[in-house]
Amino acid sequence: MKTPFRRLATAALLCVASLYAVAPAAAQQAPAKLEQQEIRYQGWAGQVIWIELADDLGYLAPLKPKWVGNTISGPQDIQAVVTRDTDIGGAFNGAVVKLLAKKAPVTAVIGYYGVDDHTWTGYYVKDDSPITAARDLPGKKVAVNTLGAHHEFMVREYLERNQISEADAKKVSLIVTPPVTAEQGLRNGNVDVAQLGGVLRDKALERGGIHPLFTDRDLFGNFTAGTLVVRNDFIEKNPNTTRHLVSALSRAIEWARNSPPDEVRARFTRIIEQRKRAESADAIPYWKSTGVAGEGGLISDKEFQIWIDWLVKDGLLKEGQIQPSSLYTNAFNPYASTAR
Repeated sequence: MKTPFRRLATAALLCVASLYAVAPAAAQQAPAKLEQQEIRYQGWAGQVIWIELADDLGYLAPLKPKWVGNTISGPQDIQAVVTRDTDIGGAFNGAVVKLLAKKAPVTAVIGYYGVDDHTWTGYYVKDDSPITAARDLPGKKVAVNTLGAHHEFMVREYLERNQISEADAKKVSLIVTPPVTAEQGLRNGNVDVAQLGGVLRDKALERGGIHPLFTDRDLFGNFTAGTLVVRNDFIEKNPNTTRHLVSALSRAIEWARNSPPDEVRARFTRIIEQRKRAESADAIPYWKSTGVAGEGGLISDKEFQIWIDWLVKDGLLKEGQIQPSSLYTNAFNPYASTAR
C-alpha cells in the first residue's frame, strides 16, 4: 500500500511528465519551470559530492547550489534537512531509517554512496595485534567516524554474524574519531581497530604494518549504503524543482560511473581548486568508483529492509511497523523508467 506521500510523489510526477520527459536521454531537455531557484546543501572537505559535480557538468542549471558549510556526519547532514538549515542531505540508510521511524518529515529520493569492487571500507588492526577474530573484540576500542551510522552498524553486524553474545558485544567500545586521525590513533595504540576507506585506507596500506580484520564488502557484497533525503513539504511545493534536482544528480552519478576514472579525478581536482575553500585535493587521485549500486542512484527495498530488521532486533521498532517502500521514492529519478 502506498503512503499518502508516495501517492503525492507519484501524482506530482504525472503532473510534470508532459513537460519534462522521463527517459534519461530526454532528461537533457529544458525542465518545466522551477518553483525554486536555489538548493542549500552541506559539503565534505576535500571531496566533490554529486550536487557539485552535477553543477559543474551543467546538469543542475538553472538551479543553483548554495554551499552552507561542511560536515563529517551523515546523521547530522540529514538532521539539517529536518531543521530546514539545508534542503538536501545524505546519510547511511540505517540512520535514515532511524530518523524516519521518529516520523521525520523527509523522504529518500536517490542513493549516493555505497560499496562496490573498488570502493569499500576496511576495519584495520596492526599486524602485531592480538585481535584475529570477532571473539577478540570485547574489551577493545574501535574507531568510527560517528555513532548511529554506517561504521557502527558494520561492527555490530560483524559481531552478530560471528555469534558474539549481546553482553560481550556491549564490551566493544566505539570511539568517535575523525577519519583523518583514525590511522594515527591505531598506530599509537589509542584504539585497537580503525575503519579506513578511500584515500585514508590506501595511504595507510602504503605505509604498511596493518591489515583488515574484516570489510563492509565482506559482509554485504556490493550495495548502495546511503541515500539523499528531501523534506516532504519541499517536494509538495516544488515538484518540478525536485524532479530536476534528482535528475541532475542521477545523471552526474552515471557520468562518473561511465567516464574514465582519470577524467573523473581530473574534474574533481579542478572543482576543488576553483571553489577555494582552503582544502586539499590530495584524496582525489585515490578515487576509484561511485560505489552506487542502482543505475542513476535508484533505491530498492532491500537497501532499507536490512536496517529495519536491525532496529526491530534492538527493540526500537515493532515487526511490520515500517515498510521500506514508505521511506523512499524513485518517482523523480529518470532512470526508473528504464530499470530492468
